[in-house]
Amino acid sequence: MEFSVKTGALAKQRTPCLVLGIFERRKLSPPAEAIDEASDGRLAAILKRGDLNGDIGATLCLYDVPGIAAERVLLVGCGKRRELDQARYGQACTAAARALDAMGAGEALSTLPELAPNGLDRYRTTRGAVTATAAAVYRYTRTKDDKKAPKQPLKRLNVWLGKKGEEAAAELGISHGQAVAHGVALARELGNLPGNICTPTYLAEQAEALGKEFSKLRVEVLEEADMETLGMGALLSVSRGSRQPAKLIVMEHRGGKKGDKPVVLVGKGLTFDAGGISLKPAAEMDEMKYDMCGGASVFGAVRAAAELDLPINLIGVVPSSENLPDGAANKPGDIVKSLSGQTIEILNTDAEGRLILCDALTYCERFEPAAVIDMATLTGACVVALGKHPAGLFTSDDKLADEILAAGEASGDRAWRLPLWDDYQSQLDSNFADMANIGGREAGAVTAACFLSRYTKKYRWAHLDIAGIAWLGGKEKGATGRPVSLLAELLLRRAGALT
Repeated sequence: MEFSVKTGALAKQRTPCLVLGIFERRKLSPPAEAIDEASDGRLAAILKRGDLNGDIGATLCLYDVPGIAAERVLLVGCGKRRELDQARYGQACTAAARALDAMGAGEALSTLPELAPNGLDRYRTTRGAVTATAAAVYRYTRTKDDKKAPKQPLKRLNVWLGKKGEEAAAELGISHGQAVAHGVALARELGNLPGNICTPTYLAEQAEALGKEFSKLRVEVLEEADMETLGMGALLSVSRGSRQPAKLIVMEHRGGKKGDKPVVLVGKGLTFDAGGISLKPAAEMDEMKYDMCGGASVFGAVRAAAELDLPINLIGVVPSSENLPDGAANKPGDIVKSLSGQTIEILNTDAEGRLILCDALTYCERFEPAAVIDMATLTGACVVALGKHPAGLFTSDDKLADEILAAGEASGDRAWRLPLWDDYQSQLDSNFADMANIGGREAGAVTAACFLSRYTKKYRWAHLDIAGIAWLGGKEKGATGRPVSLLAELLLRRAGALT
């Protein structure tokens, strides 16, 4: 999609569709008031008929509104004025985009960023409109024909500015918003692909394609022989049950000063997880193609940083494998040796994500990182604890925790901090190895994070459990692209691209 800024008298703007906000009880937003005046009260007269009250996300399309140049007017409900926050604003932008896409306008002019939601400035409202619109019109078409797709989908959204002096903030919001949207779309597309297409080899190929697209992005792919030489026994133990070879994908964006320590993002890249010998139930097992969404979010964040050419050193690391039952697969009770030299008793082969992550986290030591953040669809326990709204955040570094939480709040891609106390570490005790790979039923998300913490002693580290937020089920089944927006916000702040 394309986005741009428009200025000038609103009633004289020529556009296939003009988008106006309406608050509850049929209260007109300031841009809607201007159009109502230009049309000799047409909007107020129509609203009095009761077709639209202003409930959040409700829409009403009008044709032939007198006194204005726009071909159509789309009224969008924005709820109660005093309650319009970032989340509700995003809902209104999403509803507008879906309505515009369905009507076949192709192009529109939106005044929604003029609504000034609580706590949001021009940069935030413009960026929010861009990301919400791009997400709303995303369609998966790789392996199916979208018969419901409009003949003329929404391809351009112009954002109207009513005040002078805000052009720079709006343009910056568009630039950042588009890059974030492209990163989210990439993560969603990779997540939605089936496991027979999106294999570890396919992910490696996509990384190499990104490296060709962006000149400052260097890509390296470690093969199983390379990992064997290094001693990545934990990671390789997972891939033994699969015919697909494991890959360790490393993407380096060198946009900062030489010698500056990099931020490292690590993402679990299990392209399909059947649970191994500890086989998962058949119901909804198809959704385990989403077990690589942590890796997909690394791809998305790296893409956004590369597209914006952020002045920061960034490294994305994606350990990728399948987890399937086979004669060579891990068995409960097996003991493997990780790259760190620590041994692990595998009590449950379905707790494989931490096995591939632990070797990747040890590998990150060579980068002497400023900070390492891993994200993984790691535990069902995190879904039980937090549901589908925030990611679970684990770290013993208060400053890093505050940074991640703030980035989540600002981007609308929130996280919630959970404990990472030493009290839980004893649940990983094993009689036969340095640790077990599970810690029992209690606090499963916490003990998983405790396991990973044992491989991160040499740098600042945080873990995001994204099992609840990475995809949606049911009729809305599909990858969400989270937490790309959170990661991109954090990188923008670290790079000094936001004031």
